[in-house]
Amino acid sequence: MLTVIINNRQRQVKIEKELEEALVRLAERVLSAHGKDRAEAGVTLVGEKKIQQLNRDYRGIDAPTDVLSFPMQEPGEIQTGEEPEILGDVVICVPRAAAQARDFGHSFRRELFYLAVHGLLHLLGFDHENETEKRKMREKEEAFLSGVNGDEE
Repeated sequence: MLTVIINNRQRQVKIEKELEEALVRLAERVLSAHGKDRAEAGVTLVGEKKIQQLNRDYRGIDAPTDVLSFPMQEPGEIQTGEEPEILGDVVICVPRAAAQARDFGHSFRRELFYLAVHGLLHLLGFDHENETEKRKMREKEEAFLSGVNGDEE
């Protein structure tokens, strides 16, 4: 069974139940498309102070960022057994997503979805360390977002 858990730990931006549900459906599509039908992942929505603390503690960068991914496994590692595969957590800075949406001229929903897809792809082992990886990741992101159209599912 595929499980996506949304934890809204911020209060700056109101997140409607419908948006949370759409985020779950999007995450399920991303994971299913990569053969993760028996997996679990978390998406945590936080404010700038929390993401700055996480960025400092885990990456040594004392500044807020838009999204962080915390995979539970090393790339290529396979989990066996009957239990769902625990992929890890994606942490999204909601105020940062809202600001970036304004800066890029698209909806908050589209930016939130983009950050979720980006983070989930990291949990699945994708990266953007070089141009080839970056291009492959961008193509996957846009493929998942093209059906969303910014404001609808």
